[in-house]
Amino acid sequence: MTDGLLGPADLRRLAAGLGLRPTKSLGQNFLHDANTIRRIVRTAALHADDVVLEVGPGLGSLTLGLLPAARRVVAVEVDPALADALAGTVDDRLPECADRLHVVAADALRLTEVPGPPPTAMVANLPYNIAVPVLLHLLDLLPSLGRVLVMVQAEVAERLAAPPGSRVYGVPSVKAAWFADVRRAGTVSRHVFWPEPNVDSGLVLMERHVPPPGALRGVVFGVVDAAFSQRRKTLRSALAGLAGSPARAEEVLRAAGVDPGARGEALDVHAYSRIAAVLGASSIEGAG
Repeated sequence: MTDGLLGPADLRRLAAGLGLRPTKSLGQNFLHDANTIRRIVRTAALHADDVVLEVGPGLGSLTLGLLPAARRVVAVEVDPALADALAGTVDDRLPECADRLHVVAADALRLTEVPGPPPTAMVANLPYNIAVPVLLHLLDLLPSLGRVLVMVQAEVAERLAAPPGSRVYGVPSVKAAWFADVRRAGTVSRHVFWPEPNVDSGLVLMERHVPPPGALRGVVFGVVDAAFSQRRKTLRSALAGLAGSPARAEEVLRAAGVDPGARGEALDVHAYSRIAAVLGASSIEGAG
C-alpha cells in the first residue's frame, strides 16, 4: 500500500510474528480496512500542528493513518509486546513519519500524565469493555484535549450522544456532556475488524466546551450517580441520601429550579450542575 496502511494479511503476519492471539479481555479487535481508517482520520479533522493521543493502538492500523495528519502521535498501549513492536511497524511502513510517534506502555485508566507537549486531540478505537471509564478519565486528566473522536461499541456510542429524555440517556450521557458537545459521527461495520466482534461500532465526536457553571465536577457527578442509581424513582427520593432526607432533597431541587417529581433521565447537565451548586452551598452553610 502506498500510504503504508495495514490490510488483513499484514495484521495476521504481524500478529504471528509476535506470537499474538487477540484476547477479548483486552478488547483486541484490530482494524484492517484502509477506507475506514481514512474516514476516521478525515472525520477527526486534524491540523498539522495537533498532538494526538491514541489509546490502544494495537498493531498500528490507525496509528499509521494518524501520523501523516499530525505533528505528533502519543500512542498508549497496555500490552507490552504490542507497545514494543509499534515503533518498528511505523519504521517499516511509514519511515518518513517515524519521528512523530511516541509510545507509552501503560494502562490508560491509570495514566497520570502524558509526556511531551499536551495532547490537543484524541482519536482512538477504544476497547469495548472500558470505553466510557477511559474516555471520562482522559477528558478529566487532559484539559488540553479540545477535540475527541472515539470508536466504541454502537450501543455505547448511542448512550454517549443521547439527549435528555431519550430511552438510552443515562450517566455516560450526562458526564460526557459536562466536558463537551457530543454527537454521533457515523457507524463502523464489524466486518472491518480482525477478529470480527459480535457487534457493530459507532464513531462519537466530542468538541470540548466550558463546563457548566455551578459546582465542581466531582460534586456534579456525585449527583448524577445518585439520580440514576434508581431510575424509576423521582429525584426527591433518589437524592434523599445526598441531601439528608426527602424533604431536604425537595428543598434543594426547588431552589435549583427543578421539579422534585421529575426523574433523572429528564434533566440535562446544566440542571445537574444547579442541583450540585445548591447542595454544595447548603453543605457549607450547615458546616458554618
